[in-house]
Amino acid sequence: MERCPCLSGLPYDECCGPLHRAERRAGTAEQLMRSRYSAYVRREAEYLLDTWHPSTRPVSLELDPELRWYRLDVLARERGGPLETDGVVEFRAMWRAGTERGEQYERSRFRREGGRWLYLDGS
Repeated sequence: MERCPCLSGLPYDECCGPLHRAERRAGTAEQLMRSRYSAYVRREAEYLLDTWHPSTRPVSLELDPELRWYRLDVLARERGGPLETDGVVEFRAMWRAGTERGEQYERSRFRREGGRWLYLDGS
C-alpha cells in the first residue's frame, strides 16, 4: 500500500489517486491543494494544468526531473469548504535537488466554478 505524498495519512489510492485519475473531484480547496502537491511529487503535469484556473493557467508546464518534493505542511486555510466559492490555503513544501535542499512557502488562492475547485494563483 503506497502512502499518499500529500501526507494525509491515507493510502494514495484512497486520497489523491482518484483525483489524479479523474474518478472524482476535490471537495475542498485544501483537498485540491494537496492533490496538486501530490501531482508535483508524481510529475503529473497534465493534472496540474487541468486543475489550474483558465485565467492564470500557463500554456505548458515542464517539471524539473531533478527536483524531489518530500514534505508538505499545511499551515492555515481560509474558507474553501464544500459550499464556498473561494478559498486560501497556506503551506510549506520541502524539496531536494541533488545536494541542495529548499522549501517553497505559498498562500494559494482557489476558486470553485461549476462545482469544481481550481487553483487561481499563489503568493
